[in-house]
Amino acid sequence: MAKQKDDGSYDSSQIQVLEGLEPVRKRPGMYIGSTGYDGVHHLIKEIADNSIDEAIAGFATRVDVRLLEDGGVTVSDDGRGIPIDKHPKTGKSTLETVLTVLHAGGKFGGGGYKVSSGLHGVGSSVVNALSEKMIAEVVKGGELYGIEFERGAPKTELKKVGKTDRPDGTTVTFYPDPTIFKETVSFDYEWVVNYLRHQAYLTKGVLTTVYDERTKQRQSFYFEGGIKSYVNKLNVGKDVLGDDVFYVEKKVEDSVVEIAIQYNDTFIETLKPFANNVLTPDGGMHVVGFRTALTRVLNDYARKTSLLKEKDDNLTGDDVREGLTAVILVKLPDPQFEGQTKNKLGNPEVRGYVDKIMSEYFSYYLEETPSIAKKIVDKAILAARARKAARAARDNVIRKGVLEGLNLPGKLADCSSKVPGECELYIVEGDSAGGSAKTGRDSRTQAILPLRGKVLNTERARLDRMFANNEIVSLIKALGVGIGDQFDIAGLRYGKIIFMTDADVDGSHIATLLMTFFFRYMPEVIAGGHIYLAKPPLFELTRTGNQPSDFVYDEEGLDPLLDKQIEARKSKGTKINDSDERFKQAGYSDQKRYKGLGEMDAQQLWDTTMDPEKRILVSVRVEDAEKADAIFTKLMGDEVELRKSFIQSRARTANLADLDI
Repeated sequence: MAKQKDDGSYDSSQIQVLEGLEPVRKRPGMYIGSTGYDGVHHLIKEIADNSIDEAIAGFATRVDVRLLEDGGVTVSDDGRGIPIDKHPKTGKSTLETVLTVLHAGGKFGGGGYKVSSGLHGVGSSVVNALSEKMIAEVVKGGELYGIEFERGAPKTELKKVGKTDRPDGTTVTFYPDPTIFKETVSFDYEWVVNYLRHQAYLTKGVLTTVYDERTKQRQSFYFEGGIKSYVNKLNVGKDVLGDDVFYVEKKVEDSVVEIAIQYNDTFIETLKPFANNVLTPDGGMHVVGFRTALTRVLNDYARKTSLLKEKDDNLTGDDVREGLTAVILVKLPDPQFEGQTKNKLGNPEVRGYVDKIMSEYFSYYLEETPSIAKKIVDKAILAARARKAARAARDNVIRKGVLEGLNLPGKLADCSSKVPGECELYIVEGDSAGGSAKTGRDSRTQAILPLRGKVLNTERARLDRMFANNEIVSLIKALGVGIGDQFDIAGLRYGKIIFMTDADVDGSHIATLLMTFFFRYMPEVIAGGHIYLAKPPLFELTRTGNQPSDFVYDEEGLDPLLDKQIEARKSKGTKINDSDERFKQAGYSDQKRYKGLGEMDAQQLWDTTMDPEKRILVSVRVEDAEKADAIFTKLMGDEVELRKSFIQSRARTANLADLDI
């Protein structure tokens, strides 16, 4: 078939050339990821990272962020100050060049920075492009210089403002452009607090401060111990195997390796790897080198001290990482991150650097602290025994395929659809509610798994104990993703996993136990947005005659509904008997408070909690993994006082929104 011609031609006039910062304003998502909440806060990070780089280089001692009453933000440091002399290539001041030219900066091997978190030299200019106004000030030798921009274009020339007693450094004030950030241009104080806290941990000896003019809140962070202090913070609320934190910082070639380690009595590894202060959640060469050395050193020590006998197998990587809390920070001049998101470090030489430092200095540490070393090895040996005990049971649990296959739990009432994206698994508290749910459900897309009693607290259990628990085994079988080293999110059989528990303390406890299981052993399922809480009604208000009932889902919703109905009846001239109970004044014949899901019949359960058109579902997501880890440790761990204090301080304000942690 011949190609059809349209009315238009394709020539040079149709080729669009974007100059300067136009590409950033045209496609902001390419540079900052999104134009929503995350994107607007990424602007702060881009500017503040430059100040942190000055601190890493040893030229700055503090970084200050001020959230302004008029909606702007100011980031300042006491570093060298961005150069203000004329740039030889652009003919403009270097300050203007850095703020208006993409890929202009001191991070490309020109000697400005030996180590930096920024790679692409686009940070400051991108923020300028996406701000309706930016003011940059530089202090050098008691002289203050300033320049102002509007949507990336210079509004004034760089000029000397005058003398000042402010220390040398750079101050940048900017206002996000509401035509770009249509969702929000408001800054979240807590986001800034968390960001600056992390930077202070990773850059020992730097003072970071945030002040919010809107609320008059202020917080400052300074950690002389750096990542050693970070490990202490990550282990708060956990029983540690010795008070000492292993710490080493050494230069190798032109790079620096920092490692901090402390073991605790949990069964979970907490590893935070960074390269030039950038978190690399997918690991990389520094993590490979660390894990290789850790496993080898502990096996060598265990053999040398006869803690491992000749007949014993070597400890595996999983064995030696149980209960490990570690922070790895490498600083290198030319980091090669995989992808724009910088999730993984690819420099092959770093593997050898970390392996060398870890092998040498962790060996010294074990020799010098034999009591702690024995606790670590004993814990790893116990983990190895548990791993072997769990292997047979796990093989029985792991289910092959997506929807086909045998060995599904007998109590599961599965759905008939074979499309995971449209399938839902209701995890229901109790056999009674489970029976009603099975009868009332849409059997094509909704599966029901009733749980008897409270499931195992997996915060305090290894895999071997979990495989001995019928409820946990049934759940793992139903999900189809496996567990442990055989976990595969691709096998997930349901797009939505919905906890449907009673609206009481026991129901909340069961939901918390389930969330603990997913957070500790299947975090990818939470991260994928698959976990939900069903919200069953708390009250049923029965109308006179055959009219449908009204349902109220929380205490706060009852009085407003009754008030509304009473006023509606009064407006129609209905006579209200003030001596009647309020639900009768509102035109209802009965008011019932549900004690549990088992009190509802199949139709009521469908109408209130399972019908996609009417139900209320709360999505469970983890916005801050460290914060969530601390909360689960407090709520589900062994420290009673921590749990008591946490609950008492939040009892009056706790609600389902708090699940977005």
